[in-house]
Amino acid sequence: MDPLVFTARAVIDATGHEAVVANFLARRGQLKLSHTGGSGEGPMNAQAGEAFVVERVQEAFPGLWVAGMSVCATQGGPRMGPIFGGMLMSGAKVARLVSETLKKIA
Repeated sequence: MDPLVFTARAVIDATGHEAVVANFLARRGQLKLSHTGGSGEGPMNAQAGEAFVVERVQEAFPGLWVAGMSVCATQGGPRMGPIFGGMLMSGAKVARLVSETLKKIA
């Protein structure tokens, strides 16, 4: 199958524990993850995980943003457990940051 090509000014990897987009780039040597081996996530700690997924939202690679559990998977944060308020706040934060960034480069 021929590769599919598309362009985007921003991509948000919110694919969860698998961090599919970020790991795709890491496997090709384009993105250095801040952890070594495994899934990248530490042991479950719901309270720390909730804060981590919000505080560490970032542009991991030019145009690629990570949010939710993709943050923990790419940056070595704790697994979260059954609390999901941080996921919503992480998504809201990445949306705000991407919007602000795109306004600056438009």
